[in-house]
Amino acid sequence: MARAIWTGTISFGLVSIPVGLFSATEDHTVGFHQFERGTSDRVRIQRVNERTGEEVEYSDIVKGAEVGDGEYVIVEPDELDSIAPGRSQSLEISDFVDLADIDPVFFQRTYWLAPTAEAHAKPYALLRRAMADGGKAAVGTFVMRGKEYLAAVRSDGDVLALHTLHFADEVRDPTAELDHIPSSRTSGGEKELRMAATLIESMSTAWKPDQYRDTHRDRVAKLVADKHAGREVVTESAAPEPTDMSDLMEALQRSIDEATGKRSKAPDLGSASKKELLALAKELDVAGRSSMSRDELQEAVQESGGQGSGGQGSGGPKAS
Repeated sequence: MARAIWTGTISFGLVSIPVGLFSATEDHTVGFHQFERGTSDRVRIQRVNERTGEEVEYSDIVKGAEVGDGEYVIVEPDELDSIAPGRSQSLEISDFVDLADIDPVFFQRTYWLAPTAEAHAKPYALLRRAMADGGKAAVGTFVMRGKEYLAAVRSDGDVLALHTLHFADEVRDPTAELDHIPSSRTSGGEKELRMAATLIESMSTAWKPDQYRDTHRDRVAKLVADKHAGREVVTESAAPEPTDMSDLMEALQRSIDEATGKRSKAPDLGSASKKELLALAKELDVAGRSSMSRDELQEAVQESGGQGSGGQGSGGPKAS
């Protein structure tokens, strides 16, 4: 069983529910160590005094905040501890807001909240159900590992999900940060707008997260495997050139034709035979396909970029 990374009490009004916080996601990025080229020597990161060149023990390191003109204020660890809010034992809800009103730019990480004992399941389920029925999210703050977090709690199926949020002063203003923000007058004429809307509609589908996968991670893993086995490494094609405005109409029309063509030619995986699914799995380079059952082949083809099971393709672009 997973271990809670934080335990405390979520409270709203006079109701308090002991809960544990659990990571909802995990990173599957291919990990690398660093080596000096041409050798088998690992490169390691060390804390070095820039004046003497000597390594510094971690216990001898203090923090310094720059206050201008190269001047720093040195702060000791115990001084930071003295003003820290301490290990919070409570996530106190201050407001309930419409979930749809929270701009996604504020979201940081996602966690699951679970009651710490069966005795707390009823008030937990009550809060979850009430928020789900009202489309609301609970907003409050809590402290974890010496840092205060703004959080939004929402219903997600049978559980409560907690999203840590950026504070308002941490979100940058795009009008102040970006050099090229086109105005509404530069979006093109009505004909181009109608074609863009048609293209979007032709590529629209239901959100199915299982059909997207990290293809770059797959290519990195394949690169490592190919080099380990002494096989030739196949390079990817270059990124497409930007579309010139004079070619915009043609590019839109060709995109619409391609999107609608893919939908009309999409195989019906639900009625495909095992032999047909095996051929598709081979085309998509699905690992372990020869030992899969028919249903496992269908699922693997869908996950590897094959089309949907209902006779129509997803139509949407695959994330990379």
